[in-house]
Amino acid sequence: MQTSKSHFKFLFYCGIVFRLLFIVSIPNLSQDFYRFIWDGKLLLDGINPYQYTVEQLLSADFFTAENYLGLRAGMGDLNASHYSNYPPINQLFFYLSALLGGKTILGNIIVLRSFIILADIGILYFGRKILRLLQLPKHQIFWYFLNPFIIIELTGNLHFESVMLFFFIVAMYCILQQKWILGALLLSFSVSTKLLPLLFLPLFLRWFLKDTAHLKLNFFQLIGFYSLVIIGVLASFLPYLSSELIANYSESIGLWFQKFEFNASFYYLVRAIGFYRKGYNIIELAGTRMAIGVFVFVLFLAFFRKNNQPKTLFISMLLAVSFYLFMSTTVHPWYIATPLLLCVFTTYKYPVVWSMAIVLSYHAYALPDFKENLWIVALEYLIIYACFTYELLFEKRLLKHL
Repeated sequence: MQTSKSHFKFLFYCGIVFRLLFIVSIPNLSQDFYRFIWDGKLLLDGINPYQYTVEQLLSADFFTAENYLGLRAGMGDLNASHYSNYPPINQLFFYLSALLGGKTILGNIIVLRSFIILADIGILYFGRKILRLLQLPKHQIFWYFLNPFIIIELTGNLHFESVMLFFFIVAMYCILQQKWILGALLLSFSVSTKLLPLLFLPLFLRWFLKDTAHLKLNFFQLIGFYSLVIIGVLASFLPYLSSELIANYSESIGLWFQKFEFNASFYYLVRAIGFYRKGYNIIELAGTRMAIGVFVFVLFLAFFRKNNQPKTLFISMLLAVSFYLFMSTTVHPWYIATPLLLCVFTTYKYPVVWSMAIVLSYHAYALPDFKENLWIVALEYLIIYACFTYELLFEKRLLKHL
């Protein structure tokens, strides 16, 4: 990338070829795709994926299980025992994979992978447009597009962060172009693919209220923007509306803050203190309080950062999602796709190092029950925090944008 940064077509074709190498491969670093295909088949059969767990359906007399048993075996006990937590736009792609991919698992995988590759191409296209608006080098988008981590985790292992980020980047391009209505609708699509972009909503406060001469008009635009995003997200759930929807979906989302643990950083320190003082795992209390801490931090960025400028807004988003991941109880490798893409539009590069260091978390995949070696986790985050601290403090880049 560094030696050929002016040769766009060459770098583009390299990124496409690397992705196509995975086109007929079965993911071996994640079991999630079995649940994607399961949910898609349910929708094709007219069954609401939010209404039943896998185990409930397999034990039901009315459910024809022959075409589903292989998927149940692949996804494992943990996934099968919980309700689907994938938002509606994500479910739409699962449905299309079942519709277009036929009855074979490989056919469904190829369709899902095609969507992800197309999303990455869209990110490349609109990412370059945003870099042009920000007067930053256009080749920086290849930190995302050519990153081996992105190619392996998203294209290879079929994680839909790329689709979520495609909608997000197109939304940001529209917002930067003052097309806030279209931007709000696209942002709602992003949230309805993965919920993470909800984290960024407070950061638009000062973006819309930056013109004090037209404060009243801008305030109504801000309310309209938030209303469109929320209405768009809620509308996407309407086809799945049932009496159990809110309870089941909330239960699934709550698991990520109160039950699941993987590759965490600060949380593991808090957990160790909890074991020492209480004698048991305090994840339910700690997970909730750390989530509240993230919310407070985002509000701080929203009110005290000058997010009325594009570069500052992207930096605030990068800091918000980084803090969220630093405080999370679960940090799967593909979660890093979001800070990695955001850093493209800033001067920070610690997420690039993060995308390399997080490969150390793969060690748990080779161990029984995914049991982690905490010394390896500590080494991973030592590298990440060292780079983060260097860029944030010693180079003092943050101060230039305050």
